[in-house]
Amino acid sequence: MDAVASILANHHAEPLPAAFVAIGGLVALKFALGLLGTFYRYQLRPSKKLTKFGKYAVVTGATDGIGKAYALALAKRGMSVVLISRTESKLQAVAEEIDSKNFKGVEKTKYIVCDYSNFDEKTRARVAKELGGLDIGVLVNNVGQSYRYPRYFHELAVEEIGSLIEMNINSTVWMTDMVLKGMVERKRGTIVNLSSGSADYTMPLLAEYAAAKMFVESFSVSLDAEYKSKGIRVQCQIPFYVATKLAKLRKSFTVPTAEAYVWMAMRWVGHGGVVQPYWIHALQGWVMKSVPHSILESGVMSMHAGIRKRGLKKDAKLAAEKKD
Repeated sequence: MDAVASILANHHAEPLPAAFVAIGGLVALKFALGLLGTFYRYQLRPSKKLTKFGKYAVVTGATDGIGKAYALALAKRGMSVVLISRTESKLQAVAEEIDSKNFKGVEKTKYIVCDYSNFDEKTRARVAKELGGLDIGVLVNNVGQSYRYPRYFHELAVEEIGSLIEMNINSTVWMTDMVLKGMVERKRGTIVNLSSGSADYTMPLLAEYAAAKMFVESFSVSLDAEYKSKGIRVQCQIPFYVATKLAKLRKSFTVPTAEAYVWMAMRWVGHGGVVQPYWIHALQGWVMKSVPHSILESGVMSMHAGIRKRGLKKDAKLAAEKKD
């Protein structure tokens, strides 16, 4: 700032150039402070002690990928875990894996069988009953569903349209409702909602999925504003591609494993807002937002159209084999 003041003094007789210099200096200062803040959040800020939020962590979609990685990471941090997913054999396997590690202070892992594609009133009542009475400090709403491959909206089956809403929106809303009342009574808790980088950009051929994830983001931000004064933080994470069985992607520089993603994400749990915990994803997001919208939209459409073409070809091949 001394340098800016010196330059301003030299331009005291020229107000317009001095104003430009002042504005440029403030912009540079803002950029520098933002860069330092980002470095602190990604590299220096200590993780929250999660057990202060409560004894139990509930993780949905907990048998594979990000959900499983979160369950293991939370148990390692001393939290007893409740796993929720649809396949009991997989739930048992993950519960056994967690229990075999004998994490200090962690009780035997619980699990609840639930198919979120049919999360009706009866199922919600059963899940709520099984969670009743538990000191739930952390909820990770991880369960979700995307398209099998990009398609025009009119090409989606009615069942698929409904399932996308159930898995991405209704599961998040109802699970949040189940745990939030207890968190308010105890005046502590944190909720992590997994959205997607798709929520922040125009996504032709993934329209319903992107819109559903945009709902999750808006829902999270508004809830955080409502409840942070009550000791509860709600966070929305918007990762790009992660190498999971569902995504069918290989690990690369920009595509971390679920374990690598969660290792970085744990530093952010307990804070609010919309975040991209994996720093390479954050860099990707910055680049994408710097590209003119029309160019980005065209590029995404072209990429998704190519994937759609391959998906349709594969479906046609499978249909032909089935007839034979």
